[in-house]
Amino acid sequence: MTLIATALPIVEAPASGGDPFKFLTGGGIVGFIVLGLSLVAAGLVVVLSLRIRRSVLVPPQSVSTLRELLSRGRPEEALEHCLMAEHDSFLCRILGPGLTRYLRSGFGALELRSTLEEAGAEETARLYRATDALGVIGSVAPLLGLLGTVQGMIGAFDTVATSAVSDPGYYERLAGNISLALITTLQGLVVAIPCVILFSFFRNRIDAIAAEAAREIDRLTLLLESPPGEDAGGSNAS
Repeated sequence: MTLIATALPIVEAPASGGDPFKFLTGGGIVGFIVLGLSLVAAGLVVVLSLRIRRSVLVPPQSVSTLRELLSRGRPEEALEHCLMAEHDSFLCRILGPGLTRYLRSGFGALELRSTLEEAGAEETARLYRATDALGVIGSVAPLLGLLGTVQGMIGAFDTVATSAVSDPGYYERLAGNISLALITTLQGLVVAIPCVILFSFFRNRIDAIAAEAAREIDRLTLLLESPPGEDAGGSNAS
């Protein structure tokens, strides 16, 4: 009992240490890998936040321009607008192939809907793939934390097996290995939980914007299928 009581302050010392960076640097090699993944994840979140926005994917300016051109019966100019690099967007990448098929194929009017659906599915999948890296980090980070835990516990049992209790550094090495195990677990979870949440958030945002883009494209194709000026006059009358 005297030996245990004497050893307790030594075991508790690492947890009450004054190093404010202990939870950043105390995870060893695995911990640094997890920290590196956290920086990559932060960069991905910034990129996705800028990319997956309604104003970027479905620009109001493009919507109004395309609506005006199609209502006037000028699909060639609408296609040209979609193909211009400065107007590149989720909306134009879907509508562009549909307008191309409509203008260049003898059955373009009949194939318009299917072409738009195929382009929409492809562009939505493309946005999904942009979020895959964030999902992978959210899955890998806790596994790396578990790897660090196993590494730390192996070191702890190795200390117990190879060192004598009377060794002055016994409890310090044992506590250090256990600390390594717990810190890497914490680091993995701290990185994984936000990544999983943000992965679901961006996926849901993509679904919402894709649905909104589909509604806009449906309204635009109705203008394309109607005689020039008819819808514009009807909407003004109503």
